[in-house]
Amino acid sequence: MLTKEENELITRVGRGTPGGELLRRYWFPVGYLRDLTDENPTKIVRLLGEDLVLFRDKSGRVGLIADHCSHRGASLLYGRVEERGIACAYHGWLYDVQGNCLECPAEPAGSMFHLTVKHPAYPVQQFIGMYWAYLGPLPAPEIPKYDVWSRMDGTRSLLLQPRLDCNWVQPMENSIDPAHLQILHQELAFRGRTPASTTRGFTDDVETFEFYETSYGLMKKRTYKNGFADEHPLVFPNILRQGNGTQIRVPIDDTHTRPFFVRFHPSPDGSIVEQADKDIPVTFIEPYKTPDAPHPVGRFDMLKDVQAQDHMAWETQGPVVDRSVERLATTDRGIVMYRQMLKREIERVQQGHDPKGVIRDLDHEMIDTNLLAAIEEMRIGLGRRPAEIVQR
Repeated sequence: MLTKEENELITRVGRGTPGGELLRRYWFPVGYLRDLTDENPTKIVRLLGEDLVLFRDKSGRVGLIADHCSHRGASLLYGRVEERGIACAYHGWLYDVQGNCLECPAEPAGSMFHLTVKHPAYPVQQFIGMYWAYLGPLPAPEIPKYDVWSRMDGTRSLLLQPRLDCNWVQPMENSIDPAHLQILHQELAFRGRTPASTTRGFTDDVETFEFYETSYGLMKKRTYKNGFADEHPLVFPNILRQGNGTQIRVPIDDTHTRPFFVRFHPSPDGSIVEQADKDIPVTFIEPYKTPDAPHPVGRFDMLKDVQAQDHMAWETQGPVVDRSVERLATTDRGIVMYRQMLKREIERVQQGHDPKGVIRDLDHEMIDTNLLAAIEEMRIGLGRRPAEIVQR
């Protein structure tokens, strides 16, 4: 277990907090290309505890700036986009995508007052059908070329899961927890098998659990009694590569998380596919819970989807789980390793270094998370693995 102080260290995401400063060294998806249109060129974004506005000006530039105007705090979500940037609807203060104030219309003619105003603004990149933002110190690093995101011999699809009403570390700890699959998902993930005991589920199919660090994060490995083994990479700090996709857990603030999914679909013959960003399909998933329920979090439909079961487990731990009162067991070794990695990389940032997974080389090689092996496993694995339909 962790002390309350250690728990605060790894879970808080605000600017100036140790965990928040770690997270600000990475890029995060904040929206889809379809979110900004000529009719609706602005979008509210909450990221790492900051209220921001994503916008596209009439010159086609995309920016991400603080929501509240530097003048008197009106929301820039309602700003009027112009050729040079976005003008506050209240008094017309005009900002470009770098947060430079270009004009304060009510000031006297010839006034240079606008030159004294610098509004908070962050870099934005367009990548695989999404807008990505970086909230850390400049110069910004590169968005890493993970295989799911960068392979050209197939197409991609995007999926936005319902907002998680809990801290981002809770779903990430699940990514390195190998024991819950056979218990939590016993009704949905085992091709209709009925376990002898709903207490044990299908945990007796598993022989061993292993965990080890990789160049990009951590790996969990399950070996079954029939000899089959599966591995799921955790990409540090906030991504699970599961099957043919990545689940990117984006911290909204201390108690809310937005899961963005990216899936890769290989071409049948291995040929290169030219898929434009605007053509990547996006699916939006409806909430898994209803708010009018006996539990404060809400009522989850536990037989609707494997993901609904996961959301239940993560959210009902509490907005920020109290790790000072937990009782860890042998299958939680990977969770301990992940927490140690978080603390280690927080310390690296405090010492002025880049943390794990930060890439500075624009031309770096594609990062192999063993995606093709996972896809092949999905294709042929049903006959070999102990009746799992999905990997978790």
